[in-house]
Amino acid sequence: ELKEEITRILTANNPHAPQNIVRYSFKKRAYEPINYVDQMAVHFSLNGNMIPKDSDEGRQQSIRLSTAAGKLIHLSFLSSEKAPVETFAVTSEEAEIKDEASIGDTQEEAGGSGTAETAARAEAEEPPPSGVKEQKLANQFNFTERASRTLNNPMQDRACQMEPTPYKNFSATANQWEIYDAYVEELQKMERSKEKEKSKAQVPKREEEKMKGRKLTSLESQVDDITKISKVAKIMERMVNQNTFDDIAQDFKYFEDASDEYRDHEGTLLPLWKFQYDKTKRLAVTAISWNPKYKDLFAVGYGSYDFLKQGQGMLLLYSMKNPSFPEYVFSSESGIMCLDFHNNHPYLVAVGFYDGNVAIYNLKKAASQPSYKSSANSGRHTEPVWQVKWQKDDLDNNLNFFSVSSDGRIVSWTLVKNELVHTDVIKLSGGGTTMQGPEGLQLQTLGCGTSFDFHKKIDNLFLVGTEEGKIYKCSKYYSSQFLDVFEAHHMAVDSVSWNPYHLKVFISCSSDWTVKIWDHTIKTPMFVYDLNSAVGDVAWSPYSSTVFAAVTTDGKAHVFDLNINKYEALCTQLVVAKKNKKITHIQFNPVYPVVIVGDERGHVTSLKLSPNLRRMPKEKKGQEVKKGPEVEIAKLDKLLNLVRDPESKA
Repeated sequence: ELKEEITRILTANNPHAPQNIVRYSFKKRAYEPINYVDQMAVHFSLNGNMIPKDSDEGRQQSIRLSTAAGKLIHLSFLSSEKAPVETFAVTSEEAEIKDEASIGDTQEEAGGSGTAETAARAEAEEPPPSGVKEQKLANQFNFTERASRTLNNPMQDRACQMEPTPYKNFSATANQWEIYDAYVEELQKMERSKEKEKSKAQVPKREEEKMKGRKLTSLESQVDDITKISKVAKIMERMVNQNTFDDIAQDFKYFEDASDEYRDHEGTLLPLWKFQYDKTKRLAVTAISWNPKYKDLFAVGYGSYDFLKQGQGMLLLYSMKNPSFPEYVFSSESGIMCLDFHNNHPYLVAVGFYDGNVAIYNLKKAASQPSYKSSANSGRHTEPVWQVKWQKDDLDNNLNFFSVSSDGRIVSWTLVKNELVHTDVIKLSGGGTTMQGPEGLQLQTLGCGTSFDFHKKIDNLFLVGTEEGKIYKCSKYYSSQFLDVFEAHHMAVDSVSWNPYHLKVFISCSSDWTVKIWDHTIKTPMFVYDLNSAVGDVAWSPYSSTVFAAVTTDGKAHVFDLNINKYEALCTQLVVAKKNKKITHIQFNPVYPVVIVGDERGHVTSLKLSPNLRRMPKEKKGQEVKKGPEVEIAKLDKLLNLVRDPESKA
């Protein structure tokens, strides 16, 4: 794009010529557009007064000049004291000249003989007498150049002296009572301002109109001024950051690693921007999600996986256009463990907290607290909420999302009349295991849900991963039983996700160091990968059915492409500065070849995939490259057929 040449063609058409002139046609009795448009533009025109000698008008003018010269000669002779005979001779000669001139004119007009014409022409071309000066035609192009110069004004120095600003010496001794009184006064001012805000909300419109006329205090006017320039300041901040991180922006847009050709299908991850915020240094990144509408915007949830050190949480929204500061900042009393954007309403964010509550943040509203939040009365979870997912609106067009928690409940939350109403979809059992309680009672243990994902096409079908390592295939229509149970892992299932293209395939990862790819119709995994460390998260790529990425607690990111190498990763790279930093989450950008990873120190890093990690099918001569979901499904099916049992194939 930087080297693109833009050609401009100059034409003879007048850009100011009107193209839609209409004239009235008396024949058709209607206005008709004129097809021909005069494209000529006149820049200068001057009417001349010179005529050629050979033309009729030129001859008449020469004869007129000669007669005028003859009259002058006659007058000079009259004034002189010569004989009258000579005067008579001159006048007779003059009369003869006049007669001959008139005869010549009449012969020319009547088309007379050639001899008379030549005689008249010769007489007309005779030079005037030497005594008369020839009158030259005036030259219209004579001009005079005039110039003038104005006087330079002399420089003047002016100075003024201001009165010195008044000042006063003040001295006092501060004791504890005065300091205490000052704090109390400040608190009282804050309480008064809060009461004023509450009263403003209750004042009717008429009173509000009256209050508009009053003068604002300095503090209120200052707040208004800040809000007026906030948008302009944000644009300026983005421009400054674009200049500061210009080399990274150029890499993001244009850089392609040419050394991939010599790496034998292996790829690399190029670090781009790093996102960090001062108040989240001691918090871990617990959730990442891209906005479905604005492809440069993503949300990050902050909390803590250390269950002995639980504190506040934060929700930040970053844009790749401004890596130095978040676009939105929300703080919460409890740590945020999961979040999800609504597909149709990208300004709504569903959030799950460590204390078991769920909430909905509305980015359109300038409020620091969530717009809707669950409570103990509305059926909140009793354990941390590990994942939330938006679903399609219900039959009454109410917003609807699901949550899974360690208390074994999968709950559907519906927004009805500005309140969150819960419905228990299913309860996870501990696989029939019982625990010995007091006085010999047999207590049934509940499964602890850690992750879940809904099918892309079949709305009622979803998968649930548990702390015991099992994956349950469930349906919204059956609340008392599971459709299937997979003995997937030996430790907690950290993430489970359906393939975006293939309807039967899903992937799971666990703290037992493994990533497994499954066909939900078969109980055994299709592919198993051991990554030598606990796997924190796994994600399918949006552009290929065979590409996925995983992150491990040793600070490495692994990118696989089953179509190129189904045995090992194409890229295994350390993406954090220190090995003791655990990476917790990874997400692919839906449009750009970029992934973002979050670690337990609150940092989010963006990385660009090299060409080998996003290789598309090559074009063959004379053949068009087939693209689309059907091609991706066939590509993954071909790989699965290699590892399926003959019985399962049948």
